[in-house]
Parts: sequence; structure tokens; C-alpha cells
Amino acid sequence: MLKKFLLDILFPQFCLGCRKEGSLVCQDCLSIIEVLEYDFCPFCKKPRRVFNEGKCSNHRKMKLNGLFAAVSYKDKMANLLIKKFKYEPFLKTLSEPLSSLIIAHFILTQNNIFQQKKTDSFFIPVPISSRRKRWRGYNQSEEIAKILSIFYQIPLSLKNFIKTHGTEPQVELSLEERQTNLKDVFKIKNPGEFQGKTIFLVDDVFTSGATMEECARTLKEIGAKQVWGIAVAREPLD
Repeated sequence: MLKKFLLDILFPQFCLGCRKEGSLVCQDCLSIIEVLEYDFCPFCKKPRRVFNEGKCSNHRKMKLNGLFAAVSYKDKMANLLIKKFKYEPFLKTLSEPLSSLIIAHFILTQNNIFQQKKTDSFFIPVPISSRRKRWRGYNQSEEIAKILSIFYQIPLSLKNFIKTHGTEPQVELSLEERQTNLKDVFKIKNPGEFQGKTIFLVDDVFTSGATMEECARTLKEIGAKQVWGIAVAREPLD
């Protein structure tokens, strides 16, 4: 507490949104982020609401069971926070307000899936390459997963599901190129840990779904029962 007090005096923080002194995100700016009240099929280009089934009938063959996303990536404040979290100056502590958006989404949707799956599930962050982790200093998805694990009292697995090598940045690739880019890039060291389990796969942003779908395929191949995606933001939501 003393260390934090001294740091706040010597290096005061200012809100990224309104520049008010006190924290990186003030409560006023956090409150203007529109948290989604519904869940949508992860793979539909136009938003299609889903309920307990997780995805629409057109995408039943996809390996990912469904997606829980807190906000639209088009929300300007959410977009700003995610970029500051992922890219320089790498504001690691933004994991807390970003995680709070996910928790708020589950409260708004009155979803009790964590209670239902509490005894046979894991949180797993989408892994990144060791080179990427050295560059940033942390895996942004892991930081969010840690908070969710503590809040919902569900175990967190960090070392079993890994990314074996680096890939090209997904943002500039087509969907087909993204799928090829990710083919066989994920590995599970101890398959027995996940067999018959429900996996909550955590990432910061869900775009085409190629990354989570490849993760889900890898996990289900070794016997995972279900794989659900959790993201701070998703796009598109037109």
C-alpha cells in the first residue's frame, strides 16, 4: 500500500479517456462503454442472437461451442483500452477494467454457465509465441484469464496448452490465409488434463474466429468435452 501511495504521488495516473487524475480508466469513462446484453453466433457475419445453444444452426459443425463477448470492438473507449493493453506502452493493469467488462456481460445476460461447469472446467488463455510474450512482457489474454479464474473460482491452466511457433499477424490476412497461418500451431503437452472437461478459452478480441476455432479443434481432438470462447470485444457487430 505504501509503495502504491508513493508511486501515485511521484507518477500520477490520468484517465485515458478524459484525462482526469486518479486512474487509467475513471468510473465515468468505464460506464460509457456499452456492454452487450445478448450473445451472438460467433461465425455469422450479421449478428444472430443465440441462447443456450451457443451458435446458430448454420454453424453446428464448427468446433467452438459458442462465444461470450462483452462489447463491440467498434466501441471507441473499449477499442482504446484494448490497444493500450496490447501495444506500446503496454499498460498491463488495464486487465482489471477489461475483465470487469466481461463480468458485467455475464451479469447482464444472467448466464450461470460457470456455476453449471464449476467442477469439470478450466480457464485457458489463447497462447502466444514466446517471442511475442518477450516483446510485450506478458500474454494479454493470460492476464484477463487470471482475474476471471479468481472471480469465478474455476482453475486456470497456463502451461499445458501452448503455441509452438510464431505466425504472421492475423490482422492483414484473409479468412483462408488466417486458417492456413494457424494450422497445427497449437499443442497440448498433457492431453489427460483436458479430457472430458469444459474449456473456457479467453482472448482479448474475437475477429474472424480463426484463432479460437483452431484452438477448439486442437482441444477437442484430444477429448475436451466443450470449448467456449470468452473475449472482451468482438467484431463485426453491425
